[in-house]
Amino acid sequence: MILGLFLLLALGSLVGLMFSGSGLKPEHTIRIAMLGSVNDEDYDGAMAFKEYVERTTSNRLKVELYPSGQFCASERECLEGLQSGVLQVFMFTTGGFGSVYGPGQVLDLPYSFRNDAIAECVLDGPLVAELGDTIRKAGVGLRFMTASNTGGWRNFATTDRPIRSPKDIRNLKIRTITAPLQQELVSQLGGNPTPVSWPEVYTALATGVVNGTKNGIHDIVSMQLHEQIKFVTLDGHAYMGGLWWFSETSWLTLSVNEQEVVREGFRRLREVTRSAIKRWEADSYETFEKSGGELIRLDRAVKDEFRLGVSGVRDWYRRTYGDHWLNKLDIALEDCEKLISQK
Repeated sequence: MILGLFLLLALGSLVGLMFSGSGLKPEHTIRIAMLGSVNDEDYDGAMAFKEYVERTTSNRLKVELYPSGQFCASERECLEGLQSGVLQVFMFTTGGFGSVYGPGQVLDLPYSFRNDAIAECVLDGPLVAELGDTIRKAGVGLRFMTASNTGGWRNFATTDRPIRSPKDIRNLKIRTITAPLQQELVSQLGGNPTPVSWPEVYTALATGVVNGTKNGIHDIVSMQLHEQIKFVTLDGHAYMGGLWWFSETSWLTLSVNEQEVVREGFRRLREVTRSAIKRWEADSYETFEKSGGELIRLDRAVKDEFRLGVSGVRDWYRRTYGDHWLNKLDIALEDCEKLISQK
């Protein structure tokens, strides 16, 4: 069921050739690649990781940060770097993870998580740990480290036509990532899913290649997409979790003590990203409205219409990948609902 990963193993050796002769020592240098800019929660989290790891090891482990695609320009290229060991750390969103391991899209099923607390509980629990173990045991060179928050909640955002109900999505060209589930979601609402890479979204919106996108508000504002986007519909169909991975090749070069320092560094990264995005979401909503944008708030009845409109996505997942991870998600949600309600 691993989709795409085995093919990339062969490609990883090509990346190794690209970076041979760099003079860097991967066993003592942890390179973190990010496609986002320095103005987001992932960079803040990576800085917290860097500061802790370098301080704790007295700089025996050096951490280098490469934001804005400086090290690798696409998820595929970054993945190849992880597999070859020239790159040590990279993060996939829970949506983007589906392009690596199809069944992993279970974490991106629409309207699964009721709030931040439930989402964080599930991402920190046995479901995601088992997904990580599945990838590691497949021998593809990736080790799961932690789950962060990398953008808050995905909402529908459009340039010139507001979405006030599911029917308003019909015939709109909505930007998605390449993960099949996200495209299926848009299709079931009557829209036209249009995969566009993240660096090209602004131009796609400006030129009418797409009429809208599915993103968190902070990503929209930090990337200046609100210069094109005029409406954001607060349907909150997905929690933008971030799954952070370490190169298995590089991991095995670390001592047991160094590995524990790195694990603690990732725990700090997780907490920083989660607190940062909650703070920045509020600021970004304010910035969006001040720029002339309209936030469309939905009542419970309309939200139920959205949920009903995409209820077939779960059936699509089952037909495509089976029940195994669906059942585990249901158990995780039930356990977390009970745990949160007791607090």
